[in-house]
Amino acid sequence: MELRQLKYFIRTAETLNFSEAARSLYITQSTLSQQIRTLEDELGSPLFIRDSHSVALTESGERMLPLARQTVIDAETCRSQIRDLQEGLSGTLNIGATYSFSPILTETINDFINRYPGVKLNITNRSMEELMEMLRRREVDFVLAFKPDLQSDEIESRSLFDDHLSVIMRTDHPLADMKSIRLDDIRRNRLVLPAKGLQARNVIDRYLAFSSSDSNVSLEINGVYSLLDVVEKSNLLTILSGATIRNRERLKAIPLDVPDNQMQGCVHVLKKTYQKRSSEAFIKMLRESLAIMELSGKWD
Repeated sequence: MELRQLKYFIRTAETLNFSEAARSLYITQSTLSQQIRTLEDELGSPLFIRDSHSVALTESGERMLPLARQTVIDAETCRSQIRDLQEGLSGTLNIGATYSFSPILTETINDFINRYPGVKLNITNRSMEELMEMLRRREVDFVLAFKPDLQSDEIESRSLFDDHLSVIMRTDHPLADMKSIRLDDIRRNRLVLPAKGLQARNVIDRYLAFSSSDSNVSLEINGVYSLLDVVEKSNLLTILSGATIRNRERLKAIPLDVPDNQMQGCVHVLKKTYQKRSSEAFIKMLRESLAIMELSGKWD
């Protein structure tokens, strides 16, 4: 039994589609099928029920899946620990960050790559749901995102700062002097919104169910930088975490006047798993960054 075969089995079990699994693994379907059959022969039991229309796990496959996942995780943990002992801070650090977190990371990224040139950073921006799934599959070492409404038993969320959903506008907008913004005020203005599926949009849709036919929604976009660029150059409003406008002097964030308007910025890690020394170093630098200190009220 090889780790490669276990990885092939896990991916096929997740997709229940040999063609899709092979594409994602960058191998041919025939190679995948052959390796799965070899694994089944060694175990003495079929792992999949195959027919011309569908693929499903057998009882043995269902039992095998969590064991295979844990075996792969243990092997990766072993590799990471030995590499850390031998090489110090080196290798690759894979970080997942929601779009709203991106403006907060610039300072830490620059400091980290200057202090630890032996570590290659891979930073992936996706929606929170996508990143949490990547974390479960160990495709990222940790995720930077606001705390989700529903917590997973597999994932630990460590607080970085508290924030709230805000209405973002130019500093010369007619609403810029208000202390808070009501829902009625939003309805009377033109908007550019984060795209559906993004974390800020999920919070927005709790209170304002926008549809593609809403007359006051001019644009939906999944890139925070592009969204804020539009707001800077127009009289449109948007709704995001207040933290997203860091270093945007022409923009202002005013709290949205709705119940339970709190958002907690967090580092999300898998429970009971080894954390690379490079992960610990990056998170420590992030906590000590000016951006986080300002957001957490530790810097005046």
